[in-house]
Amino acid sequence: MANQTISLTDELHAYLLQVGVREPDLLRALRAETAELPAAIMQIAPEQGQFMALLMRLIGARRTLEVGTFTGYSALAVALAMPDDSHTVCCDVSAEWAAVARRYWQRAGVADKIELHLKPAIETLDGLIADGETGTFDFAFIDADKANYDVYYERCLALLRVGGLIGIDNVLWSGAVTDAARQDDNTRAIRAINAKVHGDERVDVCMVPVGDGLTLARKR
Repeated sequence: MANQTISLTDELHAYLLQVGVREPDLLRALRAETAELPAAIMQIAPEQGQFMALLMRLIGARRTLEVGTFTGYSALAVALAMPDDSHTVCCDVSAEWAAVARRYWQRAGVADKIELHLKPAIETLDGLIADGETGTFDFAFIDADKANYDVYYERCLALLRVGGLIGIDNVLWSGAVTDAARQDDNTRAIRAINAKVHGDERVDVCMVPVGDGLTLARKR
């Protein structure tokens, strides 16, 4: 019996996808199209998308936030897992990537469930707070510019209901978080948010080694 998470070889990861992931055809197609883009590394792993979809069902999510949407894979995975009357607010700044996302959301029949804002996420989040929507969201996924992770975390925590979840992506940062030689702004920001959430008594927390590392914080 292992007392720590095992490393995944390519063969073991392929096996995980084969027997552990039920990826809908549209999600698979979106992942394949995204893989051809120069920024393809920003795509979450299919097992992470399925994990998040399962979380939506477990917590009965109906209102979700996403900070950093890219080509729409995570938003689509979440939207497919929620009821027809659910609502997702997505924040991004790239019209080019959003065009890909919208195309797949439309094909999946979930476009009406997703509200996309193409402007700095802080403006969208502050607008939601100003409109009195604090405490009304079930889940928030943060996967955008690392320098603003702390700001996004605080805004999302305010917008989340008690018992709701925040998912913070890239918290292992390809292993750079433990490399003392890595002192760039992004790596330092990831280390800072990891330390903050670990000590934050407002939430229950678990860091999961899926994809590039996913922290789950449950609002108390």
